[in-house]
Amino acid sequence: MPALAIDIGSYSLKIVSGQSAKKPIIQRVVEAPNDLGYVLPNDDEQAAKLGETIFSIINDNKLPRTNIRLSLPEAAISSKVIAIPPLTDAELASAIEWQAEQYIPIPKEELALQYQVLSRPEKGNKQQPMKVLLVGARKSLVERYTNMFLGIGIEPVLLESHIFSVIRSLDLATTEPPTLVVNFGASSTDMGMVDQGELSFVFTNPLGGKALSKALEQEIGLDPEQAEQYKRQYGLDATQFEGKVRQALTPAVDGLITEISKSIRYFQSENPNSDVRRIVLSGGSAQLPGLTQYITEKLNAEVLLADPFYDIKGEVPTANRQAFTICMGLLMREL
Repeated sequence: MPALAIDIGSYSLKIVSGQSAKKPIIQRVVEAPNDLGYVLPNDDEQAAKLGETIFSIINDNKLPRTNIRLSLPEAAISSKVIAIPPLTDAELASAIEWQAEQYIPIPKEELALQYQVLSRPEKGNKQQPMKVLLVGARKSLVERYTNMFLGIGIEPVLLESHIFSVIRSLDLATTEPPTLVVNFGASSTDMGMVDQGELSFVFTNPLGGKALSKALEQEIGLDPEQAEQYKRQYGLDATQFEGKVRQALTPAVDGLITEISKSIRYFQSENPNSDVRRIVLSGGSAQLPGLTQYITEKLNAEVLLADPFYDIKGEVPTANRQAFTICMGLLMREL
């Protein structure tokens, strides 16, 4: 089925059109700057401006306007994996609002809630709990976001959070070792632990690629455009620009590594018999030169760079592939 996946980032807007499937066939890949600089509009005026920008990109590139799929940043969502006694679907539907009140910090009257059963023990096994994923957002936010698209004549068919799109794009098998998925975007970094094919938890941190650019502006005295260029070109390469770019970026990157370490320690405290030795990086900022090697050395772990277009056919981009991870995960979602 033809579909259009849209990822609104604070640095750029990414759009991928193609045939939705577990292995999508790509028809078009578009990236355009987000000069407005925000992802979620705070009022109707901001929504109108962002909507106009999206409409122009779709119109100028002659992209389809059906089967539109969207993703929300983790900062706007509250996600929690809970373990509860085994329930039937009907029992769970009756109990889910009460469960959400315990774990989702949004008032009941303002909550837009979705849930998904991640695992359920075999019938008759009352000792093992079932695991349920709760995803909540404020109704006002969801309505403003969807109305922004309705205002330009587009009706979304899917709205999910970033990390779920990213994890789906990786197509991790249940036999693979515990893997920490790190989506390093412009404004934030999302982390999700996947164990035996199941999501264990989601953390988000406000440190993103823009923070790295800001460090270069302050430490080296570059203007915003130069800082972005130096970051992308030199990164953590100590042999470039007398190592000054690496030196300026290191404190922020070390802060990210500290958050990664916290996520790993948390998982291991909950699962003492499991050892996390694999980290997968995605998102545009994950392409920072030298980042995978730096994290590998700091954490003594296998660090991989995601490739959402691996073994995918069609008009596949040759550069900046990690920036389209969310879009690819949206196209892979079966409706």
